[in-house]
Amino acid sequence: MVSRRREIGDVSARSLLMTMLGEYVLPQGRPVWTSALVDALAKFGVEEKSARQALARTAAEGWLASERVGRRVRWALTPPGRRLLTEGAQRIYDFGSGERAWDDTWLVVLVSVPETKRDLRHQVRTRLSWAGFGSPEPGVWITPHADREAEALGVLKELGLADDAMSFTAAYGAVGSEAAMVSRAWDLSEVEERYEAFIDEFTGARPAGGDAMLHAQTMLVHEWRRFPFLDPRLPSKLLPANWSGAKAADLFHSRHAEWSPAALERWNELTKSHGQD
Repeated sequence: MVSRRREIGDVSARSLLMTMLGEYVLPQGRPVWTSALVDALAKFGVEEKSARQALARTAAEGWLASERVGRRVRWALTPPGRRLLTEGAQRIYDFGSGERAWDDTWLVVLVSVPETKRDLRHQVRTRLSWAGFGSPEPGVWITPHADREAEALGVLKELGLADDAMSFTAAYGAVGSEAAMVSRAWDLSEVEERYEAFIDEFTGARPAGGDAMLHAQTMLVHEWRRFPFLDPRLPSKLLPANWSGAKAADLFHSRHAEWSPAALERWNELTKSHGQD
């Protein structure tokens, strides 16, 4: 089982920028000056050079567009950027809110990618993992969410693999162990460790307004946005006893609602100090 820790990586200037864009810029729908974004990232220890590189990379990927006004530059989300962040926000904020009943049906997708096409194999692994699939064996992808078939088909079409792939739905049979299959498809111990770390970090957090509140809210969302990729949201019968995901979800939703007004107020103060209209 390949560790997803490597695929997610540590906090980077670009990923932190994307969190800020989704949490503060997207809801307000206004351009933001370079200096304001650089200043905001600096509060998290990001150097100016790295902040500007993050802006340039995000723009090169089509999520941001720049506009020069005199000697200054401001940034606005592009239509694809708004769609990306809107879809991401829905997944982040809805994640962990309630469990649906499961009828014991598995969706199985078979897709073969040659060893020589490493970049393509990585894209398949990343995209299907994000969609909640796990891989108990090379070329075999499974999920208890049968309604994800259309999403998987879209991924495979984009990657040019749909014509040779196969999918079907089934209940687990009498051979082997369903629990063993789950443990081979997903590293749930690592996910639970992440949940426990999240709970430890934010349970006792009591930011005292201003920059502290902006920092706390941004990091809360930044850490939580990893879980839709890490956690396949398996039905409770497939999870270990005393699974900490539910407790972490309750903590995220309560803290986010509690901190949001003050964090947004501080964001508005910061952008206004840089000449934001």
